[in-house]
Amino acid sequence: MTKIPKGKYAWTAIVGEKGQIVIPKQAREVFNIKPGDTILLLGDEKRGIAIPPKEAFTYLMEEAFEEKGDE
Repeated sequence: MTKIPKGKYAWTAIVGEKGQIVIPKQAREVFNIKPGDTILLLGDEKRGIAIPPKEAFTYLMEEAFEEKGDE
């Protein structure tokens, strides 16, 4: 049996006919995802899909729209 490092997780989800997935209960609890929350999906054709923690959303938006000095 493979030892899983502390703080690392893996879950599976089934995609429904409408393309929806259900985030497993344990994952919702670990990441404090509540009904009505907005989540961000990041995709990379080579690496796959990632769902960063909701706290990262503000940081990512600030980085994406930060005005650079010489632009």
